[in-house]
Formats: sequence, C-alpha cells, structure tokens
Amino acid sequence: MLRRQFLGFVGTVAAAAIHSRTALSQTQTYPTRLIKVVVPFPAGGPTDIMGRLAAQQLSKSLAQNVIVENIAGAGGTIGSQTVARANPDGYTLLLGGTNSNAITAAFYKNLRYDPIRDFAPIAAVAVDSSALVVTPEVPVKTIQDFLQYLKMNPGKLAYGAPVGIAPHALVAFFVKRSNVDMTFVPYRGGAPLITDLLANQVQMTVGAKSAYLSHIRAGKLRALAVTSEVRWSELPDVPTMHESGFADFPSYQWFQLMAPANTPQDVIDKLNAAINDGLKSAELQASLAKLGVQTKIETPRELQRKLLAEAQQWKAIVSSTGIKID
Repeated sequence: MLRRQFLGFVGTVAAAAIHSRTALSQTQTYPTRLIKVVVPFPAGGPTDIMGRLAAQQLSKSLAQNVIVENIAGAGGTIGSQTVARANPDGYTLLLGGTNSNAITAAFYKNLRYDPIRDFAPIAAVAVDSSALVVTPEVPVKTIQDFLQYLKMNPGKLAYGAPVGIAPHALVAFFVKRSNVDMTFVPYRGGAPLITDLLANQVQMTVGAKSAYLSHIRAGKLRALAVTSEVRWSELPDVPTMHESGFADFPSYQWFQLMAPANTPQDVIDKLNAAINDGLKSAELQASLAKLGVQTKIETPRELQRKLLAEAQQWKAIVSSTGIKID
C-alpha cells in the first residue's frame, strides 16, 4: 500500500516536472508559428484599424507572421467568444477593450462567456475619443441647434450605431437624455455605418475619432461636439460634450490586445513588451498620430483594473437607456 502510494507520488512529481519543462520550453521559443488577431467587427471600422496596427507591430517585433481575422456579428460577441474558447497558447488573440470586454455584459444578459474573466489583458494599443456628428444636410452647427431642430422635426431624422457597443450606448444616452424623437438604425459594424452616413441614409451618430476625423476634415460630416475632456487640437472650434451640457458623457474608449484566460504569463509578458516597444517607435507613433488617437503604455494588471472600472461605468449608462439585447 505505502509502496503504491510512494510510486504514485513519484509519478505525479515526475509528470509535473515534465509539464513544467515543456511549458518553459514553449514560452522560451514562442512564437514558432502564425499568430491570429481576431477583430470582432467588420473590416474598415475603428477596431479593425487598431487591430491591423497591432498585428503589424507584433509581426515586426516577434519576427513571425501575424494576421487579422474579422469575425463580426452580435456586437462583437461572436468573435470574442471564439477567442475565449481558443487554446490559451498565445496564437489566438483578440483586439478588445471597451467595446468587446468592458461594455458587453451591460448589453447582453445571456452570454456564454465572461467578457472580463475569460480574457487576460496584454497591452493597450490606443485610447480613442469620439465625436457626435451629423451629415451636412442637417442645417445645424451646435448641439443646441440640433436639439431645437429635432424638437421641431420629431421622427424626421435617423441615427445609426453598431449594436451592443459604446457608440450604441452613447447615441441612445444622448437621445434619452435630450428627450427627442429619432429613428434608430442598427449596424453590424462601423464601416457600413460610415457608408450610409456619407450617403445621408442616416443623419447622426457618435463615432470614434480614428474613423471619423478624416471625414470631418473633408467636410463630409459635421462634428457638433467631442467626448474627450478637452477639445481636439485638430478641431479647436468644436466644443466638448461637457461644454455642451452633457457633463456625464463618457470620454474615452480603450483598444487593448487580449488573450484567452490562463495564457502563460511569459507569453503575455513577451506580447506586452512587443506592443509597448512599438508604441515607443516613431513609425507607429506617426501612424497613430494620423488617426488622432492617444497612446499609453500600461501593464496587464493596470489594464485589468481599468476594464473592471469601465464595466461599472458602462453598466450605469446602458441601464439608463433601457436597452435590452437578447
């Protein structure tokens, strides 16, 4: 009996030692094959833009092929769930953050994964703010003019947003707070929404600076206010939402690289270093500067704390709108 117990103990210790050496070997040589970054929204939107910048930097830093795969649908939950269920080995990652992790649970009550606990933050890619924009056909130049126009023309205008993410919450929050009558048009992602805005099929949204600044500069869309704490340097005459009477409007959205929970810490650290090194490079800084977004180097632990804090903020915002998504 004792002999069998002893042999069993020895076998367990030996197996643990082999597993430990194997895991160590894997993390020391990582990556040895292609890495996939899942973007849970259609190509061309803000998350896709950040995902491709992150993939380019990882490929360069790690000397390994890194591709972006767009798995869109259901407010980013389909692509996010794909990564949550992936092997936690560092070869399937998510371009997540505010939209895919912090806000999801506030919208969707029957998720088959936990948008925070089922992921391990790796690194921040960028911090983006947004603008409330209208099409040039809407004869207003300020939030106050817009509200007056809406009250004089109830139900005449439509607003759009990708379902179940920050812009959806923000436009609904604006409409609810302002007590105006507009028609909501749902979208699967930011890119098709922009197409319809430019064609005046919908007339208003709250959209990320990284995706909308070029259209505002070109005069194809008009910004009435920005969500950041201070005015955009590129649009110094456009006030903030706070200045426009919306002091409790959320200011920023984070884009973060995420891995499935239980990914080895050595792999997380290696990916974190690769992204953060890129954020210091002149090349990536120039690319992000063109989009007008901010960069901030964060540790995985700091990012986890931010996600938890953001989740509480967005829960209150979504709750106030009364939005429910099955």
